[in-house]
Amino acid sequence: MAFKIRPNKKESENKTIRFPVPLIERINQALIGTDVSFSSFVIQACEFALDNMEDTQVD
Repeated sequence: MAFKIRPNKKESENKTIRFPVPLIERINQALIGTDVSFSSFVIQACEFALDNMEDTQVD
């Protein structure tokens, strides 16, 4: 399944995280020509990652 950027607005809470500058630049490039905010993209990417993680168990 491919990751697709979609507009989405939900109730939210502020969190502060630090991104490497090259990653910020890559995200900003991906968002050019879309109507999607940086925050919305990050939320969607995190949801996609969580939904598609392999199950791992620690013994």
